[in-house]
Amino acid sequence: MNTIQAIIIAIIEGLTEFLPVSSTGHMILTQAILGVKSDDFVKMFTVCIQFGAILSVLAIYWKRFLRLNSSPAPKNSTTLQKFLHKWDFYYKLLIAFIPAAIFGFLLSDYIDSLLETPLVIAIVLVIGGVFMLFVDKWFNHPTEDQTITEKKALFIGLCQCIAMIPGVSRSMATIVGGMGQKLNRKNAAEFSFFLAVPTMVAASGYKLLKLLLDDAGRELLFNNIGILIIGNIVAFIVAIIAIKFFINFLTKYGFKGFGWYRIVAGIVMIILFALNIVNADIAM
Repeated sequence: MNTIQAIIIAIIEGLTEFLPVSSTGHMILTQAILGVKSDDFVKMFTVCIQFGAILSVLAIYWKRFLRLNSSPAPKNSTTLQKFLHKWDFYYKLLIAFIPAAIFGFLLSDYIDSLLETPLVIAIVLVIGGVFMLFVDKWFNHPTEDQTITEKKALFIGLCQCIAMIPGVSRSMATIVGGMGQKLNRKNAAEFSFFLAVPTMVAASGYKLLKLLLDDAGRELLFNNIGILIIGNIVAFIVAIIAIKFFINFLTKYGFKGFGWYRIVAGIVMIILFALNIVNADIAM
């Protein structure tokens, strides 16, 4: 993979990481179209550039991450309850993060094997696209109270586990999960972005740690540090633009446009692989 190919893949990562269209599916298709064989370096690159996307969330919502709950805790609260009340934002993120942390650790190898079947990802793209055509009708019924409780956070976290199936889209699963708990589209999307930070840091950090503990992996990482920095910068800039666009588009128009896009993208992937116009093995 050369620098131009790396930049293109980083652009795709930044564009799709927080959109409900499956960044995994798009990066696999992009690699295949570019003729990039998924060797150890490419696998490492697609993991590392997620940090650039994560930083975009922190850059946009840094005030939210630094703000603690200043409202008084309920009367007769215990010391622990007062502590959790003050750190409510992080407490709810922790609750939502736990299911993915457990299932991700237990199913890591199985998930990696699914990533080696691009046709499955393409089919899931289509199925998810059909589902998204009806999301606004089925789930867009927000209540006046937009508070994210422990129960809502846990439900969203469980929905995030569905996204372990490549092609589902973590963003779609968590946003729909939030809407299923009567959050409006904007609040559901923003909580999805917040939840992405600990989830992606844990997933990427775990894989990077495995690389650093391996002599060959550590050498691969340090020998390609320049292209990794470029990839993260590109993913960071593009992700900021994508997040701002997505919030505005989702609030005004809902999911249907993304649903049609997923259907078309999935069908294109299936046709390309079926006709051997693009070799699915390249993406493996």
